[in-house]
Amino acid sequence: MSREPPAAPGRAHGRQVAVVGLGYVGLPVAAAFADTGQVIAFDNDPDRIRELRRGVDRNATVDPARLAGPCLAFTGDARDLDRADFFIVAVPTPVDDAKRPDLRALESASRTVGGRLRPGGIVVYESTVYPGATESICIPVLEEASGLRSGRDFFVGYSPERINAGDEMHGFSRVVKVVSAGDPATLETVARVYESVVEAGVHRAPSIRVAEAAKVIENTQRDINIALMNEAAMIFERLGIDTEDVLTAAATKWNFLPFRPGLVGGHCIGVDPYYLTHEAMRAGHHPEVILSGRRINDEVGPFVASNVVRLLIRAGAAVKDAPVTVLGAAFKENVPDVRNSGVARIVGEFRRYEMDVQVHDPVADPGAAREEIGIGLTPREELRPARAVVLAVAHDAWRREDAWTLVGSLLEGGVGVVADVPRLLSRDRVPPGVRLWRL
Repeated sequence: MSREPPAAPGRAHGRQVAVVGLGYVGLPVAAAFADTGQVIAFDNDPDRIRELRRGVDRNATVDPARLAGPCLAFTGDARDLDRADFFIVAVPTPVDDAKRPDLRALESASRTVGGRLRPGGIVVYESTVYPGATESICIPVLEEASGLRSGRDFFVGYSPERINAGDEMHGFSRVVKVVSAGDPATLETVARVYESVVEAGVHRAPSIRVAEAAKVIENTQRDINIALMNEAAMIFERLGIDTEDVLTAAATKWNFLPFRPGLVGGHCIGVDPYYLTHEAMRAGHHPEVILSGRRINDEVGPFVASNVVRLLIRAGAAVKDAPVTVLGAAFKENVPDVRNSGVARIVGEFRRYEMDVQVHDPVADPGAAREEIGIGLTPREELRPARAVVLAVAHDAWRREDAWTLVGSLLEGGVGVVADVPRLLSRDRVPPGVRLWRL
């Protein structure tokens, strides 16, 4: 049974907020609004609700003390949404195996909200979508489920999420919030609600479609810039030049941007560009640069693995059945999230060579790693000595100890091949018998 919020919201904006979807985005949003009053926090995963009621956040995005606060009413019962008149929808919008937008969770959430929507209610979507999806996909579902009409009986807005997992400096309240709505009056209401919790303020976009487009272009821009660095690293590898040396020299120019090569994954940068390319192709434009960037970034994992294999062969080591240890499974440092992790492509390439792969990550969720990317995690004390070690993710847990001591302890006899993807290892301390490769 959910905790019962008071009848009156008690906020300056006068709205009873409900957040639908309590993942990496929705839970921090709900916690922020709970600092100002009661919030109905809904998720259709019973296990998730039970954990949150116990003060456990498997994603480590919200402090347990905040979860136990009196203003967060966790519920999996859609009937509790009847008390809300301002709905924030923050559910996952991934892509399918063909890289097409998968909006099933968004449509399901819209049906749930629509079934509880009352006249005067406002629904704001934070999930990433392509330009036009809110109005062409979500609103019809809301209307059908509620029997009400958008723009007359209820109102819709869009405010793209900007949650950056593991980044405390750029938390929800510290980043400017883009807001939009279908009409000026609703826009002002949406802006006022978000201004109550977002210290950095809000930006009023002129339309929902503009706000949707802003979201996908933000991460598409970053994806393309990283792709340029990854392609440069592939070129410099062939030329026998260290990429970091090149970037350090280039960075002495005032307008050189500080992007670095690396694995690209997660629920934003590795996904959002496909939402833009999907709509671009429906509009008759083939997005060559964006798709090229996606292809390059997807090739980084196999590129890393193939260079490890090449160095093993040069050292005269057998590749088939060779033990190799990969340190890291999460898509970025210091987060348990493994969705679309680039590490999966490294592991996949090693398996293609029939190598004996073991993966260790002290931060990633073992259950999610197996379910999401098909990787079983091995505890550190159970790792077998390996002929090669790939340092794939720069977790602080590994920064706090001597990285070379860590890696050396995992090599068979202290010798073998080491691949340093995030460039944590000093080139000045390469032990005898170790071949170091850096992205």
